[in-house]
Amino acid sequence: MKFRTVVEPPEPMRGLEVPAEVVEELGGGARPRVTITVNGHSWHSRVAIMRGRHLLGLSNANRRAAAVGVGDEVEVEVELDTEPPALVEPVDLARALDADPTARAAYDRLPYTHRRRHILAVHGAKKPETRARRIDQILSTLRAANTAPAQAPKPDKD
Repeated sequence: MKFRTVVEPPEPMRGLEVPAEVVEELGGGARPRVTITVNGHSWHSRVAIMRGRHLLGLSNANRRAAAVGVGDEVEVEVELDTEPPALVEPVDLARALDADPTARAAYDRLPYTHRRRHILAVHGAKKPETRARRIDQILSTLRAANTAPAQAPKPDKD
């Protein structure tokens, strides 16, 4: 789906306004994940809603790669992105999970956002000992979640 818009200045957010009818026609809800293409450069993002307007963020890197500047009128192509974003496990976390089948099974069942939180925790560690401690904590949490007894169903009320 294509539309024309103007690259907006950085205040309050450098971006591209998306017509409401385009968002509706995409069919992915009010804030759909999309693939955006401008001047042959593509990236993945999510439609944001700011002050009642639908916007696509435009980072400095994407602006440079698409060779556009503030005030330029551009043709934007958006496509609904139905694939969940790829998560890349840090090598040391992947090794630890693979060495612990219980933790690996629990991790693989986690929703995307929970796996992402664990990955970011490991990536955010500055010292090797902090990284190792965080991996150990993740494994402990996953093992505990995997061995927790299932809750009994609540009795029906007549």
